[in-house]
Parts: sequence; structure tokens; C-alpha cells
Amino acid sequence: MKNARAPLDRHKSPLAPLDRWQRLSEPAKYRVYTRWTLEGTAIIVGLTAMVSGHKYPSVVVATALATLSAVLAFESRPELTTRTGSAANRRLAIAGAVGFAAAWGGGLYVAASLDAETGLGVGWVVVGFASLSTFAFSRWRWLLAVAAVAATIAAFGAPGGYAAVSVTLLAVTVACVAITRLSLWALHVVDGLDKARETQAQLHVAEERLRFSRDLHDVVGRGFSTIAVKSELASRLSHAGAADRAADEMDQVKALAVASLEEMRSLVRGYRGIDLTGEIAGAQALLDAAGCRLTVHGDSGTVPEELHETAAWVVREGTTNIVRHSSARTATLTLGPSGMSLTNDGVTSAEGEHSGLRGLTERLDKVRGRLTTDADGDRFTLEIRWETA
Repeated sequence: MKNARAPLDRHKSPLAPLDRWQRLSEPAKYRVYTRWTLEGTAIIVGLTAMVSGHKYPSVVVATALATLSAVLAFESRPELTTRTGSAANRRLAIAGAVGFAAAWGGGLYVAASLDAETGLGVGWVVVGFASLSTFAFSRWRWLLAVAAVAATIAAFGAPGGYAAVSVTLLAVTVACVAITRLSLWALHVVDGLDKARETQAQLHVAEERLRFSRDLHDVVGRGFSTIAVKSELASRLSHAGAADRAADEMDQVKALAVASLEEMRSLVRGYRGIDLTGEIAGAQALLDAAGCRLTVHGDSGTVPEELHETAAWVVREGTTNIVRHSSARTATLTLGPSGMSLTNDGVTSAEGEHSGLRGLTERLDKVRGRLTTDADGDRFTLEIRWETA
């Protein structure tokens, strides 16, 4: 089996990373963006420092090691990668810490072999990267930053004056810690908003269920209670020999049962009632909440009046399929007198029996409509044609 899968692994689509990106939720995308931004900042600053000191191999090596250590430290943080309790996180964190210590020692070597000012520059890079990628995630972040500044000045000296060097290096560490902390704060806000949206959706569902149960109780409960009482009365009259009165009570029970059934049907019809204009507005709101922008071409007035209800079911079922079976970011609904279509750009699973298209086909058969689907890459199109048009 391993040999059978190997060719598939070697011929993966070059667009696979893009597909994985599209499947991520918006908070997950923002988390990846934040991690890449922080790592990219460290890499750019590190490359700049290496270019500045390219004449000295020891400077380049120490700076490269500090840059790599910063990237490893970022990759070890579950706040940025969502890997929690992973042994890989611990290994990456240890590798980053060892790398920083080695780079800091490399700075001391540069100070001893070249000059103190160049060595101090390497020390600044190491302390700044450590503050950005390691100190910022610790509860003792400010204590670590001050300790690192003090140790660096004590080891490297302070060409230009201790006061000026101390204040400048401390400002660099504070800025680096602040950058990372603000990024983590933004992540926390995005996660909180996403959870709030999920909670709001759950509350809407709970409210609708409560409303339905309340209406069902009000409309049907009284009738069923009356039926139960009259049935018991009819039973007692029958046992007492009052057959005529028992028969009258049972006739009333029958009438109540029919009336209650009709009331229940009316209630269900009220909940199942569907309007094309309302469904289009609801589809736009639902897809917008799911991170997908729906563009509508045409309007409900172009659809034949007798087909409005069927068209509304098409919009509802098609929208549900987009939310449940795709990671679409854009969708297009086109309405016209001869038919309609709904296209999205985020297919992640094949359509099938589970999608509800079979039930939609049965509805269309009643109005002599025809349903076709087409998948082209990640684009899926649901097209309806009215046979009567």
C-alpha cells in the first residue's frame, strides 16, 4: 500500500498549499499571518545586520544563528501554532534558547577579536530577537529584558557611555516585547470575536426552538388536553351505560382532533413558509457570517411568480451546501425568467446524497424543472432550468 501511495505523493498539485490556506478559518488565517509577520520581521532585520557585517564571517555566523533561533522560538509557541503539549514545541524552544546563548557568546568572540562596538552590535541583535520571540511570552518578561540588558552591557561594555547604551538597549527590548504582546492581544481579540459569533448563532437556534415549542404548546396543547378529558368522560359514560352521551362525547373528541390537526398543520406551514426575496436576504447574511461574499445578479421579480417558492428552496438548499460542504470566499447567484444558478469557489468535498440535492430534485420535478451540477477545480455550479419557460 505504501508503494501505491508514493506516486500520488510525488505528484501533488502545486496549488495544494493554497487549497489548505483556503480551508482555514479566518481566525486561523490571522494566526498564521501573525506568526509569519513576526518571523519575517526577524529574518529581515537579521539579513540587514548580516549584510552590514558581511566583511566579518564571525558577525555573519552569530547574526544568522540569532535569526534562526528567533524563528525556532516562534515556531515553538502554541499561541502562534496551536500545537499544545507537543514534544516538538519543547525541542524547538530548547534549540532556540541554546542558539541564543551561542549567538550571544559569538558576540563576545566578535568583541574580543574585532572591536567592542561591533560585538555590542551583535549582542543587541541577540537581545532584541530574544525579547521578540522568547521574553515576550514569559510572565517575567520585563525582568528578563532588564536582566538581559544588564548582562549584555556588563559583558560587552558600553562604548559611548553606559547611560546612553543602557537607555537605548532597554528601549529596543521594550519595543520588541511590546510588538509581540500587541500581536498576541490582537489574536486574543480575533478569537474572542469568533467565539462570540458562534455563541450568537447557537443562541439564535435556541431561541427559535423555544419559540416553536411555545407556539406548539399554545396552539396544540389545549386541544390535546380537552381531547384527553373528553375521552376519559366518554369512557366513564360508556361504563355507566350512557351509550348515547358517550357517543356524543366521542363525536366531539373526533371534531377536536381534526381541528387540532389542522391547527398543527397551519403552525408547521407557518414555519415552513418560504419567500424568495427573504431567502436571498437570508442567504447573503448567512454567507457573510461564514466569511463568503454573495453577489446577486437579477432579482426575484424576473422569476415567474408560480416558481418563487421552488426558487426560494433552491437558494436555501444551495446556501446550506456552501456553508456545510465548502470553504468558499465568494459566491454568485443569478436569477432570470428561464432559470437560475448558484456558483461558489470553495469546493472541498464531493456533492452527494448528504447534500440535500436529491430532495431539491424532487421539488423541481413537480414544476418540471431540471437541475444540473458542474465542478471545475474548486468552482462548483448549481444550475436550474425551468422547463415551462
